[in-house]
Amino acid sequence: MTPLYYIISVVLVGFHTLLSNVGLDPQGGAAWALSIVGLTLVIRAALIPLFVKQIKSSRNMQLIQPKVKELQKKYGHDRERLAQETMALYKEAGTNPFASCLPILLQMPIFLALFRLLDQAAKKGKAHGVLTEDLAQDFGQARLFGHVPLADTFMKADGQTGVMVLAAVLVVAMTATTFLTQRQLMSKNMPADALSGPYAQQQKMLLYVLPVVFAVGGIAFPIGVLMYWTTSNLWTMGQQFYVIRNNPAPGTPAFAAKVERDKAKAVRKGTSPVATEAETAEEIHEPIQRPAPRQQPKRQTKSQRKKR
Repeated sequence: MTPLYYIISVVLVGFHTLLSNVGLDPQGGAAWALSIVGLTLVIRAALIPLFVKQIKSSRNMQLIQPKVKELQKKYGHDRERLAQETMALYKEAGTNPFASCLPILLQMPIFLALFRLLDQAAKKGKAHGVLTEDLAQDFGQARLFGHVPLADTFMKADGQTGVMVLAAVLVVAMTATTFLTQRQLMSKNMPADALSGPYAQQQKMLLYVLPVVFAVGGIAFPIGVLMYWTTSNLWTMGQQFYVIRNNPAPGTPAFAAKVERDKAKAVRKGTSPVATEAETAEEIHEPIQRPAPRQQPKRQTKSQRKKR
């Protein structure tokens, strides 16, 4: 964990120093709470390339669902062969059914390192990385609103109403944002073909299992750690909303909505392209009515022209 302690402490102390220099109390909870938010934003910004890879992988998973169904029909009687052929298809498409879990999995070590750093700073004033003993004591004893320690948890609130209320609010926010983010993906950016089969079952499982896991575990997390995870979830939700709105997968409700927005925008600007005859016919599913070809007059001999 030592490398993670250094990474986290450098960013955390850097934000704390900056906030202290602009007038916040160095020993106050606000400076440390905002430092945790800053740490979250830095980490999530660093994970953007991974998020892009996750989006591409998820889109490929959606596009190959018809082929997955064909394999299920063909090898449904042979599970081993079905698994082999399905994995070969995933490899060929350059995707992975567990790609959607990568951002969460990579954040877990950071999450645990922050948990231990905050817990040990509160209990022992222990230094980690560039977080000195004096700063560790300040961090461990920092209080929000004057009486809510960042290191306290819902389970160990010792009857402090402020701690219990704030922890409960953050646990609910963390759970709700997890659920809404996954729900947004399934309802807006998944084609009809992808809503059935093993991939859809995996997504549905994550939709309900992850919020429950976070809700149950959240009551044991310090308030500072809950702030980190809630901020991270809000980032994920906003980032995913932007991607789905501006670069949706073909054949999804989000894609249809973007087409309508683009048409409306073009009309407002007066640059609406005139739909071609082929496009119009394709949209209304009618055959193209083309004018009959012009009949060329038949050639006549000189004698036939004289008779006329």
